[in-house]
Amino acid sequence: MGAYFVTTLAASSVLMIFFTNFFRNPKRIFQTDNPYDIVAPADGKIVVIEPVFEHEILHRECLQVSIFMSVTDVHANWYPFEGKVTHYQHQNGRYQAAFLPKSSQENERSSIVVKADVNGQEVLLRQIAGALARRIVTYAYKGKKCHLNEHMGFIKFGSRVDLYFPADSVEMCCKIGDHVKGNQNIIARFKQPEA
Repeated sequence: MGAYFVTTLAASSVLMIFFTNFFRNPKRIFQTDNPYDIVAPADGKIVVIEPVFEHEILHRECLQVSIFMSVTDVHANWYPFEGKVTHYQHQNGRYQAAFLPKSSQENERSSIVVKADVNGQEVLLRQIAGALARRIVTYAYKGKKCHLNEHMGFIKFGSRVDLYFPADSVEMCCKIGDHVKGNQNIIARFKQPEA
């Protein structure tokens, strides 16, 4: 075997392992007895937890929670709670690094609003393409009933998922810097109405 063949075989093997690892889609089952639990919709690092005014779709004060997915994370996305999709739209845009704050408004993105079954709260979920991502796959559509353990979509290569909760509607169960697993870790809970 020539050196060229060995080099080509080695490079091809590395690429195959990388893409096989990147597009992995592990079967994960999340079970909870508390309908107010909100499970992480994606693998990754919590990079934002802050109050913002969401001016594009909800037009109200919200708590933004952002999960940044590196190229080594699983890139499948799950619905974080039981509900119904009340709004869906896809917008083309730039491909800046997904950890940058302005990527939420400027990058290619899909926006899904889900009305929670447990309390009627509407939460905006936003899939955002990153510097390497060139395709967002979203399975949501207006009127769709969504469930825990159900895939919301998939983002190819580095990217992030933002959640916009109505202000003062949730109690956080994570902090900035935490690494969470999609459809495994509880990141927040809806506040229960007072008796």
